[in-house]
Amino acid sequence: MHYFPYVPFLLFLMFHTDPDYSAAYVVIETDARDGLQGCGLTFTLGKGTEVVVCAVNALAHHVLQKDLRDIVGDFRGFYRQLTSDGQLRWIGPEKGVVHLATAAILNAVWDLWAKQEGKPLWKLLVDMDARTLLSCIDFRYITDVLTEEEAYGESGNGTFCFPEEQMLMHGYPAYTTSCAWLGYSDSTLKQLCAAALKDGWTRFKVKVGADLQDDIRRCRLIRDMIGPENTLMMDANQRWDVPEAVQWMSKLAEFKPLWIEEPTSPDDILGHAAISKALAPLGIGVATGEQCHNRVIFKQLLQAHALQFLQIDSCRLGSVNENLSVLLMAKKFGIPVCPHAGGVGLCELVQHLIIFDYISVSTSLQDRMCEYVDHLHEHFKYPVIIRRASYLPPKDAGYSTEMKEESVKKYQYPDGEVWKLLVLKKTER
Repeated sequence: MHYFPYVPFLLFLMFHTDPDYSAAYVVIETDARDGLQGCGLTFTLGKGTEVVVCAVNALAHHVLQKDLRDIVGDFRGFYRQLTSDGQLRWIGPEKGVVHLATAAILNAVWDLWAKQEGKPLWKLLVDMDARTLLSCIDFRYITDVLTEEEAYGESGNGTFCFPEEQMLMHGYPAYTTSCAWLGYSDSTLKQLCAAALKDGWTRFKVKVGADLQDDIRRCRLIRDMIGPENTLMMDANQRWDVPEAVQWMSKLAEFKPLWIEEPTSPDDILGHAAISKALAPLGIGVATGEQCHNRVIFKQLLQAHALQFLQIDSCRLGSVNENLSVLLMAKKFGIPVCPHAGGVGLCELVQHLIIFDYISVSTSLQDRMCEYVDHLHEHFKYPVIIRRASYLPPKDAGYSTEMKEESVKKYQYPDGEVWKLLVLKKTER
């Protein structure tokens, strides 16, 4: 394998008060005659992506001059090489910027493998026999909850073989976060909710946590717009202390939210457990996971009964490998997986994992949905397809991570057209 000598740094303006979303983008080439490339990414809110790029370059020696067959033939070993690098694990292990870089590289490897097999990533996973699939997972640190043999026994006759017709025909149910960002005016909220309802959306998420009275007003507006029959979720983005989360959500309970997402620090497992216990009588679940470092945090959240909805992330965990372990643990604990899919490319990535989860792991859509944010898809060669508020399974080979050449060229840091224009404007001030 050959590692591309650059990692584009992409700038996209989003509907937040502060961040400029960007991505460290990894491209892996080989000397195979098929000319295929593996593309992977991880994203940040802007500043910090250059640090991820440094970490990607520091890990690159694990990929250079390697044979793809050797990597996927011992994928667990390769995963452990990246996550247990003798030098870099000191600033990890399996957390922070090094783990983000690991995700970007592994996402590229999975994309390349799926392309060489001529299958979309979800289909590559579905078609694997159980032993091969489980051999991609590092079970270290989670065997007190789930062993490889136990996972194999639950797969049924050594294969994951539930039918695909449901997904191919109807797709995977989604919910929208695009209608109710903090900072939107009331008129914008009404306009976006009305448009979403017209398009068939029945599940909506609203951002909360900045101001209680404003939250009450906005949630009342949205609930009135979507009606009592549709589903409402809330997201606090880690704003509260534990007592504050309970008090705040007690005030918002009248709007019947299905869950409160990230009510406190993502590392506070016992805090989430306390919030979960306090809100249960109000019929409000706790959803978290998008900011969790690794499978160990998920293991403990499940052990502590600290969440009712589990949110995996394709760019924060160690790619497909680690997400597979979390999907299997969630299945054992009976917790529905509802992936996080905001940011750069997450919708494209996570759709593969959740479709696989339905076909081969959970086989259930009860209380399950995948986030959808209607931004940035135009930069991807194989963007998500949403129909009737559901993700349709991708048909193109790969992990849907490949960006359009014109987008990479335009937004690449620091030589892209967008960056040059920004520098020029700054100079003229």
